[in-house]
Amino acid sequence: MLPEVLIAGGGIGGLATALACRRAGCRVRLYERAPEFTEIGAGIQLGPNVVRVLRDWGLEATLAEVVARPDRVQARRATDGVMLANLPLADFPQRYGAPYFSIHRADLHTLLLDALRREQADSLWLYRGRTLEAYEASEEAVRVRLDDGLEVEGDLLIGADGLWSRVRAQLLGDGPPSATGHLAYRALVRQAALPATLRSHCVTVWLGPGLHVVVYPVRGGDWLNVVALVEGPAPADPAQWDNAANAADLKACLAGTCAPLRELVAAVPAWRLWALNDRPPVQDAAQMAQGRVALLGDAAHPMRPYLAQGAGMAIEDADELGRLLGQARELGALIDTPLLLQRYALNRWQRNASVQARAARNGRLYHLRGPAAWARDTGLRLLGARLMDQPWLYGAA
Repeated sequence: MLPEVLIAGGGIGGLATALACRRAGCRVRLYERAPEFTEIGAGIQLGPNVVRVLRDWGLEATLAEVVARPDRVQARRATDGVMLANLPLADFPQRYGAPYFSIHRADLHTLLLDALRREQADSLWLYRGRTLEAYEASEEAVRVRLDDGLEVEGDLLIGADGLWSRVRAQLLGDGPPSATGHLAYRALVRQAALPATLRSHCVTVWLGPGLHVVVYPVRGGDWLNVVALVEGPAPADPAQWDNAANAADLKACLAGTCAPLRELVAAVPAWRLWALNDRPPVQDAAQMAQGRVALLGDAAHPMRPYLAQGAGMAIEDADELGRLLGQARELGALIDTPLLLQRYALNRWQRNASVQARAARNGRLYHLRGPAAWARDTGLRLLGARLMDQPWLYGAA
């Protein structure tokens, strides 16, 4: 008999986990603390590694209705707008088995939620406004306690409850995340509201001293996602990571950049400010699973956004967990749940750690100053497409 899966968190990672586990035939109970299943934020880039998973889950048609299809990724110097590197994306389906998409975070969340709501009602329960307070694991089961005092028993618990995960706090006890010293100003703007010179159908990364800006289309190309990342102190309460932003502060940070970039920032009607926090890369499999409890997505391996793979790694995690559960179903054997979760962690932790480390490295490279920035720019001009391509990442999980 396949296990009953308890999931903490109803973000992209939690919903992806629920869908992967349902595809494997499991009974699933998911608990989301927010009163509604919604997703805040802005855009997400979906590399071929992620698109392949979503396609294998039967979501290709619905995905095609909401994504944008950038034609290339380019890097420009923020101070003068000079092109440093250009990576065409047209051949990605042939090279990696899937295209490169960009999508609004809320659209991906809705797509996963709709797929779950098509599942069997007697095998899937999605609870809103319910917070997992604590759990107790034994050799036979895991029991969770919710904020209303209700206790629920299952065979395994997946902590997909994000950067400030309560499941992680109990499982690892390694303290809160740390401030990165980077702030992200995020916005969406309708392309039709922009001058023609500011509209874009590619992914552009503007690199400047102590800052960078990422721009790409979402929602079929009708909207532009803009993210400006600058260096600065975290707010007084780092857990309050989504805040209204002062556009004047951002404009001051970008005062030394080129006119097209300043004009784009000026054209954005409103910004949200996120203080970026993270943790060191995963050190071993025990940081992702112990006994009947496992971590997934940002709860296990929070990613800085400089490789555009935070949601992607959570979806890959979910796919691997579902794959192992599906194999167990096909074998028809009695499942050793702790062993299955150990295999999940062993199969995932090193890839996640590599992506975490590479993302942090990219953040340092993007913000270089002086001679170091000149060396970076020279390397991009000489080897741009090769440096920007990621076959180790896009090729296979």
